[in-house]
Amino acid sequence: MNDKNIEATPESVTRLSNLEKAYALSRALPYIQKYSGKTVVIKYGGNAMINEELKAAVISDLVLLSCIGINIVLVHGGGPEINDMLDKVGKESRFVNGLRYTDDETMDIVQMVLCGKVNKELVNYIQELGGKSVGLSGVDGSMLAARKLTADGYDYGNVGEVIGCNPEILLANIGNGFIPVVSTVAKGIDGNPVYNINADTAAAKIAAALGATNLILLTDIAGVMKDPKDPSTLIPHIKLDEIEPLINDGIIKGGMIPKIRCCADALKEGVENACIIDGRFPHSILLEMLSDEGAGTLFSM
Repeated sequence: MNDKNIEATPESVTRLSNLEKAYALSRALPYIQKYSGKTVVIKYGGNAMINEELKAAVISDLVLLSCIGINIVLVHGGGPEINDMLDKVGKESRFVNGLRYTDDETMDIVQMVLCGKVNKELVNYIQELGGKSVGLSGVDGSMLAARKLTADGYDYGNVGEVIGCNPEILLANIGNGFIPVVSTVAKGIDGNPVYNINADTAAAKIAAALGATNLILLTDIAGVMKDPKDPSTLIPHIKLDEIEPLINDGIIKGGMIPKIRCCADALKEGVENACIIDGRFPHSILLEMLSDEGAGTLFSM
């Protein structure tokens, strides 16, 4: 599924002959046929979101996939932008167990940055490249319902646990040819009006509610590796029942554990495949979906 010896750079692409380009497109045909009319949920964050070259590659990938008949839903984070705004107002960023502690003031900033600045910039970018896009938050259409997260006995402030996803507003926009761009705040059902939601968790819940064929998480590493310092030790394919043994053996650890458990939850709820791919690699989404090389680690039943 993955061959890190093959690298596509802008310089190498320009050297491709017309025949080579045509051959590459013909090789993609079975994958285009496989995914045409299907729904793919992509969680977008990390370096691919702040590096302009990578951002351009991601957005062009989304527009291309949409143009060939694949229904794309983009779920995004915005941690660096939130940090910048907190710095501007003189408020310290605080994290508890890897999650942003979200008091009332921070929640206001999260909504302003995620649902406003970041969301609308992504919508605009897609439209500049010829795609149709609409910006949404988990509050819109009561898409995401949440209650206060109380895991592990810690107080996370206004961080929520998603307990339901109503995909109606997503389906309506997909049916009209739009790429929904979703910021990860959710409607509270326990007296709190709105919650901050982990983007990986939100993407998994949305993928399950839509009956998506694929859930793709863009990350800043190559995927699951036996040795995190050696990309050649990448594990290209992991079955659901192999996940917990890999965690117990210490191969999956740290911040990868919650990401991979999101993938596992999506599989259990009917998503066909979940992938963690390297968002630092230009056009990794296309490589994952339209080739047999792949760009990370695939999870399946």
